[in-house]
Amino acid sequence: MSSQTENALGGSLSQDYRTTSGIPVKAFYTPADVAGLDAVQDLGLPGQPPYTRGVHRDMYRGRLWTIRQLAGFGTPEETNGRFRMLLDQGATGINCVFDFVTNRGFSSDHPLAEGDVGQGGVAIDCLDDMRRLFDGIPIEDVSVSLVLSNPVGAGAIFAAFLAMAQERGIPWDKLRGTLQNDFLMETVVLTAPNILEPAFSLKLSVDVVEFCTEHLPQWNPISFAGYNYREAGADAVQEAALVIAHAVAVAEEMVRRGHPIDSFAPRLSSFFTADNDLFEEVAKYRAARRVYHRLFQERFKPQDPRSSRLRFHVQTSGSALTAQQPLNNVTRAAYHALAAVLGGAQSLHVSAYDEALCLPSEAAALTALRTQQVLVHETGVTRTADPLAGSYYVEQLTNEVEQRILAYLKQMDDLGGLVRAVESGWVHRELMGTSYDRELATTSGERKVVGVNCFTDDVPLEIELFRFPSALEQQRATLERLRAERDKGQTEAALERLRQAVLADENTMPHLVAAVRAGASVGECCDVFRALHGGWHQPLL
Repeated sequence: MSSQTENALGGSLSQDYRTTSGIPVKAFYTPADVAGLDAVQDLGLPGQPPYTRGVHRDMYRGRLWTIRQLAGFGTPEETNGRFRMLLDQGATGINCVFDFVTNRGFSSDHPLAEGDVGQGGVAIDCLDDMRRLFDGIPIEDVSVSLVLSNPVGAGAIFAAFLAMAQERGIPWDKLRGTLQNDFLMETVVLTAPNILEPAFSLKLSVDVVEFCTEHLPQWNPISFAGYNYREAGADAVQEAALVIAHAVAVAEEMVRRGHPIDSFAPRLSSFFTADNDLFEEVAKYRAARRVYHRLFQERFKPQDPRSSRLRFHVQTSGSALTAQQPLNNVTRAAYHALAAVLGGAQSLHVSAYDEALCLPSEAAALTALRTQQVLVHETGVTRTADPLAGSYYVEQLTNEVEQRILAYLKQMDDLGGLVRAVESGWVHRELMGTSYDRELATTSGERKVVGVNCFTDDVPLEIELFRFPSALEQQRATLERLRAERDKGQTEAALERLRQAVLADENTMPHLVAAVRAGASVGECCDVFRALHGGWHQPLL
C-alpha cells in the first residue's frame, strides 16, 4: 500500500499516539482496517459464540449488572452497618472486603498484625465474627461477594461463612455469590511473611472449586483477580492474559482430578479493572471474551455453552485515583464505570473519590453508588447490547488486543504454564517492568495526570477523611474469649485432621468447615498450611 493511499485511509501509524498498553493509534479508521473481520465468526450476536458482544442476548435489557459496592472496615459490627446502608440505598449485592491480616490468614493478635487490623477491610478471626458480620443480612436472598484474595485465608473464611449459613438453616445450594481465591494474589501481589508455595496455593484454590462444584451449585468459587494484577503494574493486555492463563490452569487441575469440564466451568468467574483508556478497556473486555471462548473450546471441548463464556465483575481503578484534587476522582470513576458497561460487565463496583486518602466515607460511598444509578437510569447505556460494535476503531483495537493476549499466553505456555511462570519469577518481572515504565512516564510528564503533573493548583481542597476506632482491642478480646470457651481437645483434634488431610493431598474444605465449627480460629487453620507448605520466597533477583 502506498503512503498516499495509507494516508487517505487514516494516516500512517504514529509513534506519538498509543493506547496505555502501547498499541499504535491512527488518526482515523475506515472499513479497510477491519477488512478481515468475519461478522459471524469473530463477532456473532450478543449471547452467542464467540461472545465478543456479551454473554447475554439482551444484556442489560434483560438483566442489569449487579450494583455491588465494596464495604469493609473495622469490626464486624461496623461493616454490617455499612452493608445495611448500601442495601437500603439501592445496592443489589454485597461486596465484602477483608483486612490484610484476614486475607493472609493471620490472627488479629499476631505480633505482625497490629497496624493492619480492621484497616482496608473488616477483621474476621472466627465463626463468631462471621455471625456478627452478617447479622440480619438475608444471605439466602442477596448475592454475596467475599473479597478474600489469598487461598491461604480464603478457604478458612469461606468455611466460617458456610458454617454460619448452616447455623441459620440455609442450605448451601441456595447461596449465591463469589469467592476471589486467587493464587497469584498469594504468590505475586498481596504477599506477606511465610508465603505458600505456588503449586500448593493453587491446590488450595482448586479445593474450593471442587467443593463448590459438589455442594454449592450457584456459587462462583473463584474470581481471577485481573483488577489486582493491574494495580500491581500490569497493562490491559497482561491483565487479560493472566486472567485467561489462570482459568486454564484451574480447569486443567479440575479435569486432572476427574471432573468433567461442564461440571465446573460455568461457575468460573473473573474480576477486571476499568482504567483511564476508555476504548482500550472496552476492547479488552470484548477481546478477552473471544479468546476465552476459543481457548476453552479448543483445549477442553465443552458441550455446555456456558463453559466457555467469560463472566466478570469490574471495579473501577483505584490506582488511577489521585490524592491531589480528589473530587476529580468522581469524574474518573464515572468514565471507568462507563467503559465497564460498554464492555459488558456482569457486576460493578465504582471506587469512591476519597480512596487515595482513606477508606471511603459514607458520603463518598453513597456518591459512588449514585454514580452507578445515574449510569443505569439517565444515560441510556442499558438500551442495547454492545453499542460500540461496528466501530472501525473499536473492532480494530479489539483485534489487536486479542492478538497481543494470544502472544502473551504463548509466552506462558512456552515457560511451562502459569505456575511455572510464577515459580521462575517471570510474572513478577513482567509486572514490575510495566509498573516502572508507567511511573516513569508519569514522572516525566509524558503521561498526563490532571492535578498531579498538569493543571495543578495551590488551593487546598478540604474533604472530611473517614476515621473509625481501632478494631484491635475488640478482636483480641474475641480471640481470648474463643480460646477460653472452646473445647480444647475438640479444636486440636479438628486441626490435626486438617493437617492429615494436607499430608494425604485430600480436599481441605470439609476439614476447614469442621475446624471452625470446633472453635479453631482462622489463623490456627492457616498455620497448618504454612507449617507444611510455607516459606516460599519470590524469585525477584
